[in-house]
Amino acid sequence: MELFIIRHAWAEARDPDRWPDDGERPLLPEGRNRFSEVVNKLRKRGMSPEVVASSPLVRCRQTAEIVSEICVGEPPVVELDALAPGSDLDELMHWTEQQSRDCSQVAWVGHAPDVGRLTAEVVGDEMGQIRFAKGAVALVRFDGLPEPGEGELRWLATAKVLGC
Repeated sequence: MELFIIRHAWAEARDPDRWPDDGERPLLPEGRNRFSEVVNKLRKRGMSPEVVASSPLVRCRQTAEIVSEICVGEPPVVELDALAPGSDLDELMHWTEQQSRDCSQVAWVGHAPDVGRLTAEVVGDEMGQIRFAKGAVALVRFDGLPEPGEGELRWLATAKVLGC
């Protein structure tokens, strides 16, 4: 199975006057447009998750919705508390294993630095950290069931690398 790990797209700056609850902070209009370009380019290269898991925070949910809108079949978006800041790898892997029974591609949308830590752990480096730019997408492939340490990082794409 293939797992896409995505850092949310470019969001509004923190502003407690506008968003007393930072979880309500949305994407910038330019961030939505730029990330749409990223997903369009990756879709043409085979990115087609059948389900998209998202942190419950607005900026992640909006990022996940862009993936769903652009990818083939408009995959459902599922909010998972395990992708909120401080992500829970064990819960995410359990959820992903359940999805792997029916899906060959799954996506997670989360926050930095969590997405970097999660990616490192699924490819076998419990102490590692992979830097994700905003709107970056990594592809991790598993030969069997998705388990921590058993994934292979196939690529990590940023908007800049893709020319977006």
